[in-house]
Formats: sequence, structure tokens, C-alpha cells
Amino acid sequence: MTVDHHTYLIACLDGKPVGYVSVQPLSEKEDGLDVIELQKIYVLPNLHGQHLGQFLFDEAVKFIKTIHPAPCMMELHVNRHNQALGFYEHQGMRKLRQGDYPIGQGFYMNDYIMGLELKEK
Repeated sequence: MTVDHHTYLIACLDGKPVGYVSVQPLSEKEDGLDVIELQKIYVLPNLHGQHLGQFLFDEAVKFIKTIHPAPCMMELHVNRHNQALGFYEHQGMRKLRQGDYPIGQGFYMNDYIMGLELKEK
């Protein structure tokens, strides 16, 4: 976490962790903007549909704006066949590009890289 500058935000219900989101500033630029990557967003399967994903997404955006108040690009990788694709599009994210990324032993992640330009606070 320290080396790669990941920050984890954890959602809790009744004092128990039920989901999290991870963000990481990158050294890349997209359309001239600094890139902050939404690395992971997970919610326990039995709590899907409870708007926790929306809550975590919103908290990630708020956090990014505190660490990077200037405009930037929030990006994430999502599998091209993942049903979460619709969720991210609903949040205003758009497909920037796609790629096939080797993960070992002949397997690939077939992802869209999606982005959302975050404006100043």
C-alpha cells in the first residue's frame, strides 16, 4: 500500500466491513490530465443491490478530489463481459480504450479501460 500509494476506503454496516474501494495515483496522463486509477471496488455478494457500490464510488470520487483538487482522469479496468460495465457507464464513465492483458499461463484479461474526468472541487 505504501510503495504503490494505494488508498483503501472500507464500507461498514453495523461495525462489520462489507465492501471496499481502492484508488491509486498513476504517473500516466490521459488527454493531458493526471490519472488516478480506481483499482478495485468490491461489495459482498449478498449485499449487491443495496447501493453500497454507489456509496463507495462516490466516496472514491470525493477522496480523489481531496488529494488532487485540479482536474484529473479517474480510470478503471473492467472486463468486457462484466455486468458491472453498466454500473460504471451509469456513473458517467466512458470507454477510452480496450486491451488484452496477459495474466499468466496463457490467460488474458479482456478489459475496457473506462474513464471519468473529474473537474475541480
